[in-house]
Amino acid sequence: MIRVLTNRWTVLVPLLAALALAVTWGRSLSGVAVVVVAAALIGAVLAAVYHAEVVAHRVGEPFGSLVLAVAVTVIEVALIVTLMISGGDKAASLARDTVFAAVMITCNGIFGLSLLVGALRRRVAVFNAEGTGAALATVATLATLSLVLPTFTTSQSGPEFSAGQLAFAAVASLALYGLFVMVQTVRHPDDFLPVEGDGVVTDDDEHDAPPTTRAALISLALLFVALVCVVGLAKVVSPSIESAVASAGLPPSAVGVVIALLVLLPETLAAVRAARRDRVQISLNLALGSAMASIGLTIPAIAVATIWLEGPLVLGLGATQMVLLALTIVVGVLTVVPGRATLLQGGVHLALFSAFVFLAASP
Repeated sequence: MIRVLTNRWTVLVPLLAALALAVTWGRSLSGVAVVVVAAALIGAVLAAVYHAEVVAHRVGEPFGSLVLAVAVTVIEVALIVTLMISGGDKAASLARDTVFAAVMITCNGIFGLSLLVGALRRRVAVFNAEGTGAALATVATLATLSLVLPTFTTSQSGPEFSAGQLAFAAVASLALYGLFVMVQTVRHPDDFLPVEGDGVVTDDDEHDAPPTTRAALISLALLFVALVCVVGLAKVVSPSIESAVASAGLPPSAVGVVIALLVLLPETLAAVRAARRDRVQISLNLALGSAMASIGLTIPAIAVATIWLEGPLVLGLGATQMVLLALTIVVGVLTVVPGRATLLQGGVHLALFSAFVFLAASP
């Protein structure tokens, strides 16, 4: 149940996290400072979830599901561009690794966890197959156009797009994402609303009164502050994570996975909370919407950034990654078509997510 701005911590934590970010930005951290920043990061994540739910409850579904997905992705894009500017040639595959990690986390981790929670609560998790299937088809198309095709094109020597191909992929990604948003919010919004066990569509929580416009605007501002702090503090602690990864003998791409997990934590918690309220459709909207926004907004932004970025831009996936992506799409289709899922489907998606994390650490 949403209690609008009655918890003081939801106001204080984003402000304290912003203060921690201002104090630690650009500085190397000691052991104690890393713990403090990590605590501020976790607090900012929890505050972001709270304020996102307030805003989503005010605007209603299906618009509400877009709030957190788009907000996180916009800031994620800024983080990628920043790291690519400072990383040079070493960051050539950063955009690919981050986007692929986001797709696997959302389409398997969040997706599977939401189905698991929903099925544990009512034995069977029910959702709208039409809307979820349309979202999955869009994600599969975006991922193939942006991450698979570069491996097979011949205009460049490596798994890269030529300038013209990158421009086409950027325009196509942005157009598909915009088309999906229009369908979800204007043309066919009922396809993305929660459904009950008997198939009746519901459009909101029955027992919660929507927050006032003033409270929603305050939460929107605090949501933005919290998300900036999540990404900023994640970047602050990333050198410590890189050192730990190097000490453990893990590949550099594991850093991107860790950062992606931190950035997507607000959406994960929001999806689990929705599933616990028997709103599995909202959870799936968050998962697939985040994957779609991650590709549909990131690729155009990176395409524009290449105007001044130096060095190659590697977008093509490797063989192992393509196998995982293909299996994710096939399993996702089989899960979505019936419009209902049991513990088994949730477990299968979580097994794929575990395989992704394991292979990222041990390629």
